[in-house]
Amino acid sequence: MLTKLQIIKYADVLLWGLKTARKETYKRGDKILIRFDPAALKLAEVLHKKILEMGMNPIMRPVISPVIEYDFYNLANKNQLAFTAPGQKELMENVNGNIFLRAPESLTHLSQIDPKKIGKAAVARKFLRDILNEREEQGKFGWTLCVSPTEELAKYAQLTPKEYTNQIIRACYLDKKDPVRAWKEIHKNAMTIKTWINSMDVKYYHITGNQIDLRIAPGKKRKWIGISGHNIPSFELFLSPDWHKTEGQYYANQPSFRNGNYVEGIHLFFKKGVLKEIKAKKGLQFVQQQLAMDRGASRLGEFSLTDKRFSRINKFMANTLFDENYGGRHGNCHIAMGSSYTDTYDGDPTELTKEIKNTLGFNDSALHWDLVNTEEKIVQAELTDGKKVIIYEKGQFKY
Repeated sequence: MLTKLQIIKYADVLLWGLKTARKETYKRGDKILIRFDPAALKLAEVLHKKILEMGMNPIMRPVISPVIEYDFYNLANKNQLAFTAPGQKELMENVNGNIFLRAPESLTHLSQIDPKKIGKAAVARKFLRDILNEREEQGKFGWTLCVSPTEELAKYAQLTPKEYTNQIIRACYLDKKDPVRAWKEIHKNAMTIKTWINSMDVKYYHITGNQIDLRIAPGKKRKWIGISGHNIPSFELFLSPDWHKTEGQYYANQPSFRNGNYVEGIHLFFKKGVLKEIKAKKGLQFVQQQLAMDRGASRLGEFSLTDKRFSRINKFMANTLFDENYGGRHGNCHIAMGSSYTDTYDGDPTELTKEIKNTLGFNDSALHWDLVNTEEKIVQAELTDGKKVIIYEKGQFKY
C-alpha cells in the first residue's frame, strides 16, 4: 500500500486540487468537510493535520460500512429512505470545501437490493447536492476526491494489491519529487487545449468508433472545462451538451461498478434526445431502473474526452474515477447519463434559472453515471460554417 511519504504527497495534491477547484480563495476559519472510508484513515489523518495548520476547520465524517449500507437499503421503509439527519442541510449551507477519500471494502454488497430503493433515496437527497452546486456557482464552495487502494478494488480490477497501488502512484504523479508541480504543468497544458477547442463555433460533434456513432450538439453558450482540481486524478476535458439533440448510439466497453452492482457492455440508442433502447451484457435490469430513476436520468448530461499524453492510467481499475480518466493506447471518451454541469455554461452560472437551463438543454437529475469507452475513435467537429474538423484521434486532441 502507500508509504508514509506517498500519503503526504497525496494530501498535498488533494489540497492543490481543493484550492484550484474553488473560484474564491480559501481563508482562515473556513470549514472543510473530510469524508473517508475506514481504509483511507491514514490519509484522512494527514489532511486533518494540514488543514488545521492552514488555520481552517476540518470536519471529519467516516463513511458508513458496507454492512450498514446494505441493512439500510434492505430494511428501510419509504419514510426512512427519504429521511435526512438533522443538521445535514445546515452543514451543506455552511461548508466551504469537501474532500472525499474513497477506499471501498466492497463493490458488490448491494447487488441483491432493489435498484428502485437506491433511486428513491438518491432522489430524496438531491436537494443537498443542489445546495452545494449553487454555492459552488457562487464561489463559496469547492471539492475534490480521490481513491486509496484496497484489496477489494485490486481483486475486481484483476490486479495484485501492489499493481493496483502502483497504478494510483503513477496516475497521481506521486512518484515525482514534487507532484504538485507536475499537476500545475498538466493544468497549464490543458488550458491551452481548452482555449483552442472553445474558439470553434461548433454545431455538432460526431463521435465514431467500433460501436459508436453518436452526434451531440454543444448547445448555446457552452465551454469545455476540466483538469480543474475537482478529481485526483483527472485528465478529462468535458462539456454538458444540449441533451435535446443527442442522436445515435453509444457503447461503454468498460465495465462499471455502481451502488454495489456490476454492469458490463452497456449499449444506448438515442433519437432526438430521447433514450429509445438500452442493451447490456450484464446487469440490464439494474441499468434500466437506474436510467428510470427520474425524468432526467435517461438524458445526456456530459460528454468527455481524455488525452493519453496526460493520463498514465493503462489498467482497468474497477473505479470510475480512474476508469473515466484512462489513457492507455486510445485514450477514452465517456458520456454521463443524468445531471449536467452548469460550470460548462459560458457565462455566469448563477443566472441560470430552471427555465433557462431547460431551454439551453442543461439536464437535471439525481443521477450522474459515467459510462466509458476506451476503444479507438475519431471525434469530428461540424462547424456552423459547414466545415468539418477532426479534434480528437488516436487518443489525443489534434491541437
